Amino acid sequence: MKLAALTIDGARRTGALVEADAAVALLPEPLGTVDDLVRGGPDALAAVRAALAEAPSVKLADVRLEAPLQRFNRDILCTGWNYWDHFEESRGKRGGQDPADRPTRPTFFTKGPDTVIGPADDIAYDPALSAQWDYEAEIALVIGRDGRSIPESEALRHVFGYLVANDVSQRDLQRAHGGQWLKGKSIDATMPLGPWLTTADEVPDPGCLQVQCEVNGELRQDASSAQMAFPIARLIAELSQGMTLRAGDVLLTGTPSGIGSARDPQIFLRDGDLVVTRVGGLGELRNRVVRTSLL
Repeated sequence: MKLAALTIDGARRTGALVEADAAVALLPEPLGTVDDLVRGGPDALAAVRAALAEAPSVKLADVRLEAPLQRFNRDILCTGWNYWDHFEESRGKRGGQDPADRPTRPTFFTKGPDTVIGPADDIAYDPALSAQWDYEAEIALVIGRDGRSIPESEALRHVFGYLVANDVSQRDLQRAHGGQWLKGKSIDATMPLGPWLTTADEVPDPGCLQVQCEVNGELRQDASSAQMAFPIARLIAELSQGMTLRAGDVLLTGTPSGIGSARDPQIFLRDGDLVVTRVGGLGELRNRVVRTSLL
């Protein structure tokens, strides 16, 4: 299933995508939000399936899709340097923060949940805050079952589903705060997420998804998740060692090569740019960069 949050006639509803009809089936309001369904586990999904037979539907063109998730347990969990081509393209361009060698274990950081915007929302842009706004197309996953010290062989069973994300980053802020990335990754209203949440049963192999980012029609990033340095199951296993992951936690899995800060000359986002982020089988985000006062 593909679970969506949408606004129709000014009201927020939960729906399930009907791809053959380019429509969304409106789920009964007592079933709750997508966040509720994630935390409800298999029973909640069974209730959705039972409701679909009689659920009215509306055309996708007649609704506004919102970020599927609105209620977060904590900061968004993220993975850095998880495609070796991306790690190598930025070598010597990290403002003196380059590691001596390729990491032997995943690199994790977090970003604030107020970064999250919907699949068609504007990306906030304030050149007074940063001069280096960059794009990062990524696969995001949502944990559906609590677990700590999860074995890698069991890790994918803890995934509820997958989404598309763009970890828009401010590179100068990312380098300016002692080597910690939180500040340059946590500017409000800068991370598109969606367009819906695809349940894990529809993604039998998350290691073969195509990840792309276009800016103003130019393809900037294009890679397979098979190129990840550490596959998704390894990320979950390592992150959960001694640390409980809970249903509703969101984890970004890293970006491939092609980012603006690694190009020569560098290319950063500007007011008016159209950023299209897509992952094969998971959908597409279309977001305009719009100048906004953030200070």
